[in-house]
Amino acid sequence: MLPAVLYYLRREVVSLALHHVAVLERRRNVVADRLPETAQKLFREPNFAHLATLMPDGSPQVTPVWVDYDGRHILVNTAEGRQKPRNIRRDPRVAIDIISREDPYRMVTVRGRVVEVSNEGADEHIDKLAKKYLGQDKYPFRAPGERRVIFRIEPENVTAWPPAA
Repeated sequence: MLPAVLYYLRREVVSLALHHVAVLERRRNVVADRLPETAQKLFREPNFAHLATLMPDGSPQVTPVWVDYDGRHILVNTAEGRQKPRNIRRDPRVAIDIISREDPYRMVTVRGRVVEVSNEGADEHIDKLAKKYLGQDKYPFRAPGERRVIFRIEPENVTAWPPAA
């Protein structure tokens, strides 16, 4: 048993030493009912995220999005009629990736589920995001008749780089 463990450890150490990219592949994985503070910080800052949803044929659909965090859920705001709401109503599984604007080596990937889709408060929320991302009090890209919607994403698996201490 001991030789097998030593072989495995030696292989991992050599792999990490020779292939620094391997470090990223072995990022700390945390099953979270709450995001670690390092992840929360990325979601509080005006960093762009990429939201992956699933198309009807199972292929991924990825969209850059503005994000928010309410202490339990990741919030994404979009407009009705777009592909994201159709995909999420059919299959609530999503992945979201956020990378620091200041340091692209700080990042978080979250896999989870949309646990709520709501129009309530969505107009006010997009204005809050416009303030965060654009420094403007009102969202300037609103189309006439547009109905906004908020997705509340419950994290199920969180991977952060660098890993939390």
